[in-house]
Amino acid sequence: MKLSIIGSGYVGTTVAACFAKLGHSVTNIDIDEEIVKQINSGTAPIHEPGLDDLVAEYGGNQLRATTVYSAIQDTDTTFLALPTPSREDGSIDTSIIEAGARSLGETLGTKDDYHLVVVKSTVIPGTTEDVLASIIEETSGKTRGKHFDIAMNPEFLREGSAVKDFLNPDKVVFGAETKRANEQLTEIFDPLVAKSNPAVVETGIREAEMIKYANNTFLATKVSLVNELGNICKEYEVDAYEVMNAIGLDERIGERFLRSGVGWGGSCFPKDTAALVSAARDKGYEPSLVEAAIEVNDKQPKRLLELLESHIALPDKRIAILGLAFKPGTDDIRNSRSIPIIEGLQNKGAQIVAYDPVAAENMREQFPNIEYADTALMALRGADGALVVTDWDEFSALDDEFEQMRNPVVVDGRRIITHNDNITYDGLTW
Repeated sequence: MKLSIIGSGYVGTTVAACFAKLGHSVTNIDIDEEIVKQINSGTAPIHEPGLDDLVAEYGGNQLRATTVYSAIQDTDTTFLALPTPSREDGSIDTSIIEAGARSLGETLGTKDDYHLVVVKSTVIPGTTEDVLASIIEETSGKTRGKHFDIAMNPEFLREGSAVKDFLNPDKVVFGAETKRANEQLTEIFDPLVAKSNPAVVETGIREAEMIKYANNTFLATKVSLVNELGNICKEYEVDAYEVMNAIGLDERIGERFLRSGVGWGGSCFPKDTAALVSAARDKGYEPSLVEAAIEVNDKQPKRLLELLESHIALPDKRIAILGLAFKPGTDDIRNSRSIPIIEGLQNKGAQIVAYDPVAAENMREQFPNIEYADTALMALRGADGALVVTDWDEFSALDDEFEQMRNPVVVDGRRIITHNDNITYDGLTW
């Protein structure tokens, strides 16, 4: 089918490239001319494993990019994959996706054929029907349910494994209100379903919107619960990982997301948990369990610094931070646990040298006055202590390199390194 995708961020670019791989003709629409040039030349505009190869293979051919919304007229379905960032109170800011819906509606106003609009962005229940559909009707002059339909298809892509997640999903969710919309979504995803055989969930639009929030909030709460248990284990000198390995054997719990550590970050968990809290309060409900999960997560970086301080007086000490991205496999630093750690070290008068294999330049924009090393070894050389914040594989084999530090104290926030007898180790779960 002929698809158009508005937005070429982490979600939009990944979805566009993967749809091209599935055999669809895809047009990416974005206001950034540089991103458009990159995609058309076969270069991925973001760092995501596997995406470079897909964009190189399909970019400029089966996958094209443009800044012109009129390209939508030559497509059958448009996916809205635009950001919905958090406001200061935690609620989502829908101004960007509303602007996209407005431009989409203006374009559909001159199209004669039926068109399906699919919201891929994460939005609070009711947004798709009450806000976005109304904007498209108003700007297009078309009738919803006759000239166009609107549907919700939430994404469950993890940065660092987004291509793999799209092509091998656990589930595909269709939130639609008409048979025609559901059939068109089914046709679009048929090649994926035939290949990977995921569960296909057909539901209402509001239910589909809520599934995304419920999914992410459950996982975020699970991580915070594990971190809370890990903190208690630490106080009793109990190996938290042995405990988690055992409880993970219970099929009601499962082994995934049982790695206690410095906490979750990124663009999804913080934004979605905050949005759900805000939305619940708008309805007069106080979501105390979700609030507690957020509170535990916010405290984890402070615990990492407390462990370091129990070994080293921080003023004027040189501290190496290993890992700046919020997780391995991405250059995304949004809500990375390294940010409050850097701020905490600065407040305590420490000298900071940071290293990350791909995210250093992004972090440099936020913290231009700290030192950045080109390798982990360079960061460690002459440091008084080190903090492991992101679990990049390369950090697991730094035993000898840690001996390059003046005062070899390592606090591992992810429990990925192998202990060297000459180093003083500590960690959130040991």
